[in-house]
Amino acid sequence: MLESIQIRPLTKRRLTGELYTRDPKTEARLCELCAMSRDELIERASVSRRNDPNYVPSECLMYFIRNSREDNTEAWFERLFRILAERVLRALPREGVSGGKTASLTNLAIRDRVFGRFVELLSLDRTSGSDKLDYFEVRFDGALASLRRDAQEQAWREENRSAALEYDTETGELSEEVERAAGSFDLTEAPEIDDPDYRSRWEAAIDTLPKEQMRIIQMLREGIPIDSKDPDTVTIAKALGKSEKTIRTHRNKAFAALREALSGDDQ
Repeated sequence: MLESIQIRPLTKRRLTGELYTRDPKTEARLCELCAMSRDELIERASVSRRNDPNYVPSECLMYFIRNSREDNTEAWFERLFRILAERVLRALPREGVSGGKTASLTNLAIRDRVFGRFVELLSLDRTSGSDKLDYFEVRFDGALASLRRDAQEQAWREENRSAALEYDTETGELSEEVERAAGSFDLTEAPEIDDPDYRSRWEAAIDTLPKEQMRIIQMLREGIPIDSKDPDTVTIAKALGKSEKTIRTHRNKAFAALREALSGDDQ
């Protein structure tokens, strides 16, 4: 059986100086998982459906992977890493497009960058005990989304650095190609959003947006979808009387303005 141990505290600090802390439910789950044998833990961790009661949250899996550096062998790390790596790759853009008949070079680049950066952070953590992975133990999906946004933005810059953004002269909408490349960079998912200082700057930046962009950001924060196949669902497109594509164009412009306004924040 795994020895009963005290859960290792996180060491990364917020801009306010406060230590990052795990969700109490995560802490409780870690205590439960620490009492299991390694084989039982691996069996639980292999459950991929989140609604399964035996599902091990990625935050917990991240904890055990980081703690494995105390082992004398790499075997335990490799068993855990194989499972977490599959989760990471499932969360990234798929390689295939057009019915799986072709491959998206942009998606391939994003997958390579995100996974490569994730492995790099793990390697750094195993060699020096870095705090850069602490947020993955607090909010794994949000931390991974941050890596994905960075990779998407880099891919977009590389593909479009020598070309002007193309807009429809009549509607003012981004071309389909640019829209796909730009993607959605939702700053509400940034790891720093939990910092009061960062949030206050973020709120102030939203107040400087044009009225329509501000309304779209506010509705997104309320969980209202841009569009929906369900005719009874309230959507931003319906509420503002705009096409889905127009809403996404305004959203991308708003995110670009917010990123520029917050570019001086700590990462």
